Amino acid sequence: MQTTEVSNLKAPPSPQAAERDILSVEGLSLSFGGVKALQHVSFNVKEGSVTSVIGPNGAGKTSLFNSISGFYTPNEGNVNFLGKNVNKVAPPDRAEMGMARTFQNIALFKGMTVLDNIKLGRHAHLKTNLLEALCYFGPARRTEEALRKEVEERIIDFLEIDHIRNSSVASLSYGLQKRVELARALAMQPKILLLDEPVAGMNREETEDMARFILDVKEEWGVTVLMVEHDMGLVMDISDHVVCINFGQVITEGLPHDVQAHPDVISAYLGSGDVATLRKKFKAGR
Repeated sequence: MQTTEVSNLKAPPSPQAAERDILSVEGLSLSFGGVKALQHVSFNVKEGSVTSVIGPNGAGKTSLFNSISGFYTPNEGNVNFLGKNVNKVAPPDRAEMGMARTFQNIALFKGMTVLDNIKLGRHAHLKTNLLEALCYFGPARRTEEALRKEVEERIIDFLEIDHIRNSSVASLSYGLQKRVELARALAMQPKILLLDEPVAGMNREETEDMARFILDVKEEWGVTVLMVEHDMGLVMDISDHVVCINFGQVITEGLPHDVQAHPDVISAYLGSGDVATLRKKFKAGR
């Protein structure tokens, strides 16, 4: 279990930043043939929080994300977003509602520039018709100019990628590609941002940069974050709430330090055995 420390990036204590649940997962079950990927998974995400989903490899985390974002249709249960059941809402329509996502495996258009990749994130919100788009006049032109201004003056500046704005994505390092994918998600004007292993494969410096960006997205942009991540140092440092799943089931949830010390969480990551010994090994790994 990876445990990178993220120095000086502790999330500021907040009195449960908001009252309402922006996302509610109720009794979600998903099967592929005889394989039960999710079994009655339930948890809530508070508006204005960073909520992390953790668990060993194969626990069902990506299946959960795919069900929340609409790529999978669960066999049972409900996904409620902004107080509305979205079980039958297609992924593009969920994006238009304010649900944006990054992927475990980078899903950028490698032959396009950084700027063009980011601008694609706004596609769900564009309302111009085909004729206006083809002729590039009226609303189409104004929309494009406004989008470019926001991307260039806010998103690119925020993520400190102005120096690569016109570079081909294929020429960038892995860490910068992950940053561009985050920029594209922010261009979607999300209310909730689903991050699937945002620091996987990154070195310490890249991880600390991404942690800072995630906290700033929450604090400065007011965007709720739901994150799947294996790096326990990052999870424990920036999360307001942690949900741990194993074998497709929620085994515990709560404040980061409480989840970290839970015997079932330690056992899920480090195997069965004496809990006190396993806890010492867990802490030594940090």
